[in-house]
Amino acid sequence: MIKTRTALLRSAPGTFEVSEVDLDEPRQGELLIKMVASGLCHSDDHVATGDFPAALLPLAGGHEGGGIVAGVGPNTPGWEEGDHVVLSFLAVCGRCRMCATGRQNLCDFGAGVLTGSRPDDPTSFRMSLDGKPVAQGAGISTLSEYTVVDVRSAVKVEHGLPLDKAALVGCGVATGWGSVTNMADVHAGDVIIVMGVGGIGINSVQAAAAIGARAVIAVDPVAFKRESAMEFGATHTAENIKEATALAQSMTNGQGADATVVAVGVVEGEHIAEAMESIRKAGTVVVAGVGNMFKTGVPLNHTTMALFQKRLQGALYGGCNPTYDIPNLLAQYTAGTLMLDQLITRTYTLDQVAQGYADMKAGRNLRGVVLFD
Repeated sequence: MIKTRTALLRSAPGTFEVSEVDLDEPRQGELLIKMVASGLCHSDDHVATGDFPAALLPLAGGHEGGGIVAGVGPNTPGWEEGDHVVLSFLAVCGRCRMCATGRQNLCDFGAGVLTGSRPDDPTSFRMSLDGKPVAQGAGISTLSEYTVVDVRSAVKVEHGLPLDKAALVGCGVATGWGSVTNMADVHAGDVIIVMGVGGIGINSVQAAAAIGARAVIAVDPVAFKRESAMEFGATHTAENIKEATALAQSMTNGQGADATVVAVGVVEGEHIAEAMESIRKAGTVVVAGVGNMFKTGVPLNHTTMALFQKRLQGALYGGCNPTYDIPNLLAQYTAGTLMLDQLITRTYTLDQVAQGYADMKAGRNLRGVVLFD
């Protein structure tokens, strides 16, 4: 048993506060990780606001991070102290139907992502406070100085990679990038709208530019984000989706965008309906962002959907396979074809985690990152 400081959520709605908790030693198939960096992703804030119901509180937050193996559980081959890892918020069993058909992002382990327990045992926890279980965000709790994770949540990466940058491919980069390259059915020469250019959408922008879209329209009410989008490959910007729709139609003989990615921080039904109005016949809307899980209803014109053969596509983790896509995205970063350094607007200490989330919600960051000593 060791002590570690972590960003703890005690109630929802609530705020992450730094507290010291007890952490078990790693068991078979587990790793003790000394965290180097953790991204501040909106999904953790969705838990804090109650949009996502946590199965257990208190909860140690963070689900996007990179670190160094500080301990290996007994009878856990293939791992050693000093290995560098990026953690995947979705564990990968490698055996279920989804994994076996190349859709690791839909692994059956995903059913337990909000339980804060081990991937295959909802009653088993590794953190505790005053003798009571503490849930780990996505089973990995990256906003902790030390964390214990299942090896199926860890992807080994090269030692030479800066882990503060590499950490970002554990969620936001892969989700945004894959929402275009895997889920949108787009091609070179297409017109693509990205609705919301924060930590996810900004990576959809650079993915759209990378595939050779002739127009990449970045939509955001925050001027800083629109300006940043131009640096990541956007060809045009707009303050709202109606403006972007008119722009796309002006480029396509009135047809509309080939695809629109919805990556706003808190998705509402109206966002999806507006996105569906922005695309052409046989176009695709990809919903990459999330909102309140208890809200339902999208004001869609179902007749138009049928007559224009439009497609509405959900995207979890951008349709990525963590064991392949994390190393592949980092190889692109090394080659200079994927921008990671420029994503980090500001860094924080663990004690500044509440400020980091406040800056995220205020639109001051593309990505805030907590760095550990």
